[in-house]
Amino acid sequence: MGRPWAGLACALTLHLAWVLANLFRLEWWLRHRNYADPPNAGGVWGEIIAQIVRLHRRKRFHKQRFVQLMRQLQRSTAALPNGVVILNAQREIVWFNRMAAQLLNLRRTADLGMRIENLLREPEFVRYLAGTDYSNPVVIRPMNGEYSHLSLQVAPYGDGQLLLLVSDVSRQMRLEAVRRDFVANASHELRSPLTVISGYLETLGGDPALDPDLEAPVMEMRRQAGRMTAIIRDLIELSRLEEGNEAVVGEPLDVAALTGLLRKDVVARSGHPRDVRVRIDSTARLLGSESEITSAFSNLVDNAAKYTGAEGSLEMHWWTDQEGGHFAVSDTGIGIPPEHIPRLTERFYRVDPGRSRATGGSGLGLAIVKHVLQRHGGTLEVKSRLGEGSTFTCHFPPTRILPMTQAASAATA
Repeated sequence: MGRPWAGLACALTLHLAWVLANLFRLEWWLRHRNYADPPNAGGVWGEIIAQIVRLHRRKRFHKQRFVQLMRQLQRSTAALPNGVVILNAQREIVWFNRMAAQLLNLRRTADLGMRIENLLREPEFVRYLAGTDYSNPVVIRPMNGEYSHLSLQVAPYGDGQLLLLVSDVSRQMRLEAVRRDFVANASHELRSPLTVISGYLETLGGDPALDPDLEAPVMEMRRQAGRMTAIIRDLIELSRLEEGNEAVVGEPLDVAALTGLLRKDVVARSGHPRDVRVRIDSTARLLGSESEITSAFSNLVDNAAKYTGAEGSLEMHWWTDQEGGHFAVSDTGIGIPPEHIPRLTERFYRVDPGRSRATGGSGLGLAIVKHVLQRHGGTLEVKSRLGEGSTFTCHFPPTRILPMTQAASAATA
């Protein structure tokens, strides 16, 4: 036509119209791709559409796999015998399985997003959740519901999230109660006849007319009767501590004076360690039951003295800091292998049964120590190296420590 610029403008206009048409077709297909076929286009637009189709298929494949995994996860968690509750960083319920709903009376429509403390108002669980040590589960007794005892344990994961595991331990607690009652009743029934037997053996051992050939057997019987008496006494004490799980209020105790008495007892026995030291770095008083604290401390000191040779040393140390009060018993005895340390507080557990029987140990001393510390909110820490000695440390919370002035005020009141 003799107008090249006009022809070029027309060509560009037609190309732009074709691009816009393909763009509108692509946009319409993207909005309706679930049921519409992709547009048939060539060139660059065909490559773009093919890439989008491949991405869409890959996304749909991964979505189907994710849905299948979620369904399998829901089926597996629904089949678990224990309850599972997922909590976010704010302690709000994100998800729970069917068993958790049954055990904790949770409702999926109303309780999702609620703080777990608002639904479980048991003081033991609230204190457990507010702490940082979740290694040991807490057992609660719900006020309502068909379950008398529930075990709750928290497992942290992710960014402040928590996994709450719930299980019904009602049967185990009932069996434990039966066991405690049996041990307590049997111990009380055995104490009276054993006292009579011990009395007759003592009378028989002191009889000058006793046949010399019978002196050794009678002495051995007296020793074994004394050992049985100590075991029964410890069993009765342990049963009493297990029955009273509530925290002890007690009174201010002078740990320095108590430690001095314990040192006198050690020095008075035959074959005691050569060096028995007492180190007092605080005048603060310990708030607790005098009889129970004395029993716990004397058990630790007695064990240290038994397993430390005559050339060894024993030290009792009392100090306080921001974390509370601490009483440690250190010795240079035979030490404890590392694999035995986690089980030391089990009743009747012995590292060396033969040596324990020879020294007259009952295997209940550290179990008594553990229960006394639990009733006082404390913990027991054990450090030992085989052949070099051991250190048993009782840690008490700051609420159990009274400065000298407060202790004097409390005693006056």
